[in-house]
Amino acid sequence: MVRSISGMPDEGDSVLIEKSARNVLEEACAKAGVNASGSELVRLGSNAVFRVPGNVIVRIGRDVDVSDAAGLQVAVARWLAGERYPANRALDIAQPVSAAGHVVTFWESAADDERYAPIRDVARLLRDLHALDVPASLNLPQKRPFAELAERTAALDRVDPDIGCFLRERAAELEWDYRSLDFVLPRGLIHGDANVGNVILDRGDRPVLIDLDSVGVGQREWDLVHTALFCDRFCWHIAEEYRAFADVYGFDILQWPGYPVLADYRELSMTAWLCGKAAGDPAAAAEARKRIAALENGGSRRDWMPY
Repeated sequence: MVRSISGMPDEGDSVLIEKSARNVLEEACAKAGVNASGSELVRLGSNAVFRVPGNVIVRIGRDVDVSDAAGLQVAVARWLAGERYPANRALDIAQPVSAAGHVVTFWESAADDERYAPIRDVARLLRDLHALDVPASLNLPQKRPFAELAERTAALDRVDPDIGCFLRERAAELEWDYRSLDFVLPRGLIHGDANVGNVILDRGDRPVLIDLDSVGVGQREWDLVHTALFCDRFCWHIAEEYRAFADVYGFDILQWPGYPVLADYRELSMTAWLCGKAAGDPAAAAEARKRIAALENGGSRRDWMPY
């Protein structure tokens, strides 16, 4: 089946480009009492991310109805700070801030550049995170993987209904297998999107866990599958790196019979996310087409590019 993925944005989407993002930035900073002059655009992806004077990072959400989720991220960051856990710190102001229909959060900048931590540090931070007792007052969401995937694939119907249908069919097959899994690790606090890209080195070369968007309660195996998948199928990590990761964490998910199901799920989820990003991004559209073809035909994943 030929997948089109036109790369054209849907007219109803709330599209953030740099100009509109800067307008949101200026309004939000004025409300928060933060100086926005001399701001630098760091990233324009799922969020628009700016660095502003005073070592402050500003994140602007694309979606307009995520105030509760953004507020939870801030609450989680403040709790982790109280636990002296090395995660990104929320700025000590009243937030999130609503500006021009977008939800904006403010964070302390941990580093002046983006340097990823060694894989051993990723494992150690996950091990320490999983050891924390979460206060009931945080009211963290439960991990519902197939509900999350359903939301992503439903959004694709505006881009290409055939793709959304294909991914949903694959998800239904996986969900059947998922129900029969026997998890080994205890259920509890998880990061939800744990991988080397979300552990950076701060100005003192200390590892810091970032991107708290998906923190919740679920099976700990979800926080280990990315690193295994990146080595096992994508070759983004070498075998020695993965062995160090498993040794430091204390569990090798590749030896668990349920690993292929979680790995297949992550491939679907990553592809669905990329298909959504493909609107207006020809490179992402080409990568999405390649991934869809591999999922359909059982092709190699070794030529998948990180996004």
